[in-house]
Amino acid sequence: MHKINIPDTIVARAVARRGSVCVYDSLEPTRTALLVVDLQNGFVAPGYPGELPVAREIVCNVNRLAAALRDAGGHVFWIKHTQIGPGEPAWDRFVEFASDWGQGLGRTLVPGHAGHELYPELDFREGDDVVLKTRFSAFIQGSSDLHERLQARGIDTIIVTGTVTNVCCESTARDAMMLNYKVHFVADANAARTDEEHNAALSNMMLWFSDVRTTDELINLVQHRM
Repeated sequence: MHKINIPDTIVARAVARRGSVCVYDSLEPTRTALLVVDLQNGFVAPGYPGELPVAREIVCNVNRLAAALRDAGGHVFWIKHTQIGPGEPAWDRFVEFASDWGQGLGRTLVPGHAGHELYPELDFREGDDVVLKTRFSAFIQGSSDLHERLQARGIDTIIVTGTVTNVCCESTARDAMMLNYKVHFVADANAARTDEEHNAALSNMMLWFSDVRTTDELINLVQHRM
């Protein structure tokens, strides 16, 4: 598990700007969705090009959050990164930055490939939603239909978990906030390559885009005990 260390200077700036560490002291579970970003075999299971071992360590917390939110009448969305198929707009910039490694990873993220499947220890339940996305952010135009699905259910609050903290999770959270969702980013239910990258993303989230809480704190909030 990551060693969480948001610098005191970041916390102080957030408090000075907001008046407190967190903006939201309550949430309505029925209008809340847990987003589980990219916890697929291709990023979590041993031996895949995108493997992050620490991602396996957050699975328990993700499952706990999913169970608590379902029990309270909320919604769970499993978001799966999906390789662009024939006829879809090319993502040339990703190829430029990821090179051969990215192409190898992409070959495991095709529907039907084992790498595209959710990591088997995740507590997926009937009634949960599955969303396929083709960019880091699930909200950017053309990436997925997540925004439309959330709007159809009257959801105004999201809880972001998954991997990679500072890539797909942060990108999704940023765009959600700019689409006017209330965003909660879970410090111990996101996974990055290093503690440094993880904590840098948490700091940025706290300053500009979301509340940052632990799994236990979010469960308490869902259960109206904050």
